[in-house]
Amino acid sequence: MSEDFGALRDQLTTAAAQFAGDADAVAGILTGIVDDVDRALREELEIFPVCHHSPASALAMARRLHEKRPSVLYLELCEDLRPMLEELRNCKLPVAVQAWAGAVDGFPKEWAPLSVVAPITEASAEYQAIAYALDTPGVELVLVDRSTDHVFQWTPAEALESAEAPDSAEAGLHGDAVGIEIGDMRPHFAELEQYLLHHGKVRHWSEWWDQYVEQPLGTADYDTYRQVMVLIGSLFRRLRRTDLDRDEDRERYMWTRMREHLAASGADPADCLYICGAFHAASRVEQFGLASDAPYEITARSATEWQYGLIPSSHSAIEAQFGLASGSVSIAAATWSKGLRRNGIKPFQLNGQPAKASRRAKVKPLPAAAADKLSEFLSSPPQLDTLDEAELLEWSVDIVRLARRNGYLASTADAIAIYETSILLAGMRNRARPTPYDFQDAAITCIEKDSTPGRRDVRRLCEILLGGDRIGQVGYAALPPLAQDVLDRLEPLGLDLTKRTVQRCLLDLKADAHLQPCSDLLWILRRLMPSEAVRPIMGARALGERSIQESWDLAIGKHQRALVQIGYEGVTLEQVLEQRLRRAVNDPDATAAVALEAVEDALLYLGSSRLADELGSRAVELLAAERSVDDAPEVLRRIRLLLNYFRSTDAGLPEWCGKFVTAGYAHYCTLLPTAFADEDTGVRPVAAMLGFLFGMENLALSLGCDHNQLELAVLQSHPEAPAKVALLWATRYQLGLLTLADLRTRCDDMLANPLVVPAFPQYLTGFIQAMDPVPTLKPFIVEVLSKAFGRLPDAALLPWLPKLIATLKGQAGELIPSLTREAGRTFPAALSAIDSWVPPWVAGPKPVAAALVADGGPAADLLRANPATCDALAELLGHPAEWPTAGPATDKALAALLDRHPTTSTALAALIPTS
Repeated sequence: MSEDFGALRDQLTTAAAQFAGDADAVAGILTGIVDDVDRALREELEIFPVCHHSPASALAMARRLHEKRPSVLYLELCEDLRPMLEELRNCKLPVAVQAWAGAVDGFPKEWAPLSVVAPITEASAEYQAIAYALDTPGVELVLVDRSTDHVFQWTPAEALESAEAPDSAEAGLHGDAVGIEIGDMRPHFAELEQYLLHHGKVRHWSEWWDQYVEQPLGTADYDTYRQVMVLIGSLFRRLRRTDLDRDEDRERYMWTRMREHLAASGADPADCLYICGAFHAASRVEQFGLASDAPYEITARSATEWQYGLIPSSHSAIEAQFGLASGSVSIAAATWSKGLRRNGIKPFQLNGQPAKASRRAKVKPLPAAAADKLSEFLSSPPQLDTLDEAELLEWSVDIVRLARRNGYLASTADAIAIYETSILLAGMRNRARPTPYDFQDAAITCIEKDSTPGRRDVRRLCEILLGGDRIGQVGYAALPPLAQDVLDRLEPLGLDLTKRTVQRCLLDLKADAHLQPCSDLLWILRRLMPSEAVRPIMGARALGERSIQESWDLAIGKHQRALVQIGYEGVTLEQVLEQRLRRAVNDPDATAAVALEAVEDALLYLGSSRLADELGSRAVELLAAERSVDDAPEVLRRIRLLLNYFRSTDAGLPEWCGKFVTAGYAHYCTLLPTAFADEDTGVRPVAAMLGFLFGMENLALSLGCDHNQLELAVLQSHPEAPAKVALLWATRYQLGLLTLADLRTRCDDMLANPLVVPAFPQYLTGFIQAMDPVPTLKPFIVEVLSKAFGRLPDAALLPWLPKLIATLKGQAGELIPSLTREAGRTFPAALSAIDSWVPPWVAGPKPVAAALVADGGPAADLLRANPATCDALAELLGHPAEWPTAGPATDKALAALLDRHPTTSTALAALIPTS
C-alpha cells in the first residue's frame, strides 16, 4: 500500500474515533475510500473517472487528451455500438446511439421490442474521447462494456416491467428504451442524499452536484480531479446496497476485454487511457488491474438480431431518462461553454460538424507522479468564485425581455430585483457567486404571478435563456437506407423535411400526375408513423376512392426517431408495411377483425391483390376458430365494405370472400343461442351477428348454406335480458314467426304495466339495435316511442327520460341518426299540419272498393255450373251462400266494337272448325 495517503488515512481514523458512535465501522469506510483512491492511482493502466454529462469531466478530458495524446482509448460503452460512432460526424448533437431488436430469441416475448440508447452531448467526456480518437490518425477507440444483448441478460425482469413512459413529447424522444450512461454519480442511499440536500441548502441532487463538485473541480488540476472523483465514487459504492453484483460483473467484463486487447495488439499500457465512471474506477473485484490473472468467462449473446442506428435526443429527454432535474443538462452545457472560455481549452470536435470558435489550448507539460492532493483539497476551504456582475446583469435583462415577449408584465425594476435577489439567495446558501439555480429561483420569485399568461412559465424561460432544450438531429448520411429512400422519394414536394417545424404541403394530383407516388408514400407514412408526423388536412383514401387534391401537414423531421426505427425493419416502406400486416394476422392474439383490417390496408396502401388474398384466407381461419362474438360489429362493418368494393371491380368477388361468408354463416348460427343467453355478451354483438346472417344470407344460400340452420338457432334462443328479448322478437318477425300485430300487442301490454315501464328503455335498445338486421322494423320503433311519450304520465315519464337517453347514447348511438330520419318521414313536416295529423298506426285501413263482378262470362258461368266449391268456402268464412241472378252476359260496348270491325271475327270463325 502506498504511503502517499498515509497522513490522510491517519486523520480520517482519528476523526472517526472522536465523532462516530461506531468508530470501527466508520473508520473502515473512510480508510477504505482512501485505499480505493490509492489503488486506482497506482494502476499501470491510467484510469480516467468521469460523471455522465459533467462539464468538469469534459473539461478535464479535453485537457488530458491534449497533454498525453494516448494511442488507445478504452471507453465504458457497449462494445457492439462501436460501428455507429463513425456516423456521429453527420449529426447535430445531442443524439443517442441506439440498438434495437423487434423480434426476440432468448428473451421473454412480452419484452419485445428491445431498445437501448446511449445519449451523447457535446459537453460530455465521452464525446471528447470519441472525437479525439476518430479524427486523430493512429488512435484506436475500443468499447469495453458488455454488449446490448448482455444489458437485457443481466437486467431483472422487474426493472423492465416497472419502467414508466415519459410524460412529455420532447422527453419521449428516447421512447421506452433502456438508457446507458457513463458514470452514474448518485448516492443511491436515501438518507445520505437527503442529508446532503438539507445541509447544502439546495432542492435537488443536480444542484448539489453542481455546487460542491462541478464548480470546485472545473478549475482543479488533473491529479486533484482524479483523486476527488475516485473518492466520491468509492463513497457511493460503499454505501450502495442494490445492483452491486451487476456492476461488479460489468467491471469484470471490462477488465477482461482490456487485457484481451492489450495481449492481441501489443499496445503499451503507458500509451492507453481507460475512461469509465468514477463508481467503476473504485472497483474492488479480483479482475481489477492488468496484473490480475483472475479468470472471468464472458457468456455468449442470445440469438436475437440487433439493429443499430442513431436517433435524435434532447436535453429534456436525457433528464427524463436518467432522473435529472429539469434544466440541469442545459445548465451543464452553459457551464461547459463558460469553462472553455475561462480555461482557454480547445475542445475536440468531429470533422463535419459545425465548428465553434474558441481559443487554442495551452498545452502544459505532463505532471509528475501523483501525490496526495486529497488532503489539501479536503482541508482547505473552497475557493469562492468572485461575482461576475456582467454575466448576472445580462441574465437579468434578458430574462425580463424574454418574459415580456411571453406575456408577462415585467419591467426594468424586475430586472434589478432579480439581480439583487440572486445575490441574496447565493449569500443565504453560502455562495459568493450566484449559480444558474439561484438566478432561476430569483426570476421565479420576482416575475411569476398567480397564473401563466402563455404556455411557458418562468422556469421554462430560464432554461431557454441558459441554453434551451437543445434537440439533436441525425444527418442524412447517418440515416438508415429506408429513411434516406423516404426523403429521396418525397423530394418532388420541394420541402426540407429535415426541419422540426410543421410544413404545409398541397398536392394537385389532377394537374400534376407526377406527384401521385408522393401521395401514395404519404399515406403509407400516415399508416406507419405517429399521427402528428403526417396529418392529412384535405383528402381521404378509402376503397374505391381517390382524391384529386390533397393537403398535408408534415412534421417528419420532428419525429425522426420514429422514421429511424422503421428503418430497422426493412429497406422500403412497402416492405415494412407488408411485414407488419403479416405479423398482425399471424399473431397468437389475432382476430378475424384484425385480418380484415389487414386486407383493407393491403388494398389501400399496397394495391396487392395477392397479399389481400393471403390475408383474407387467414381471416377465414381466424373466424372459424373464434369462440367469442365481441368483434362481430367490426367484422360485419369490414366485410360489408370489402364485398361492396370487390363487386365494383372487374375481377368480382375473390374466392376467400365466399369462404368467409359461408364460414361466418355457419359459425354465427352455431353461436347464436349461446350469445343470446350469455350475460357477458352485449346486445350490440348479437345484433351484428344477426346483421351478418340476414345481410349475407342470399350469398350464403347461393354458396350452399341451409336456411333451416338459422331458424333452428333462433328457436333455440331463450334470452333473459330485456334488450336481447326485444332483439329476439325482431328476429322472429324477420323470419315470419311473429307478426307485427303481435309485436304491437306485446309493447302495448308493457307500457300498460307499471312494473315493466322502468325496464322499457332496455327493450327499446334491443329494437333500435335490430334496425340493422331488420330495417323494415323502423316504422314500428317510431310508433313504440311515440306511444311511450303519449301514454306515460309525467310521474313515470320524467324519471324515465334520463335513463332512456343514457341507454340509447351508450348502446345505440350510431343508429340514432337512422331512427331520426325515419321519424322525419313519419311525422308531418309543417307545424300547421300537426293538429290534423293522424298517426298511421291509429288510422284505420282505407276502404277497398268492391270489385265489379261481371254478370256473365266464362268464369261466372263455370262457377254457377259448379257451385259446391264456392258454397264450402263461404260457409268456412261465415257468409251465406247466395248466388245473384244471372243477367245478360253480353257486353254492349264489346258487341258494338265487333260489329264495326267484323273482319277479325270473320277470319277467326273461318279458322275454327264447327261441328
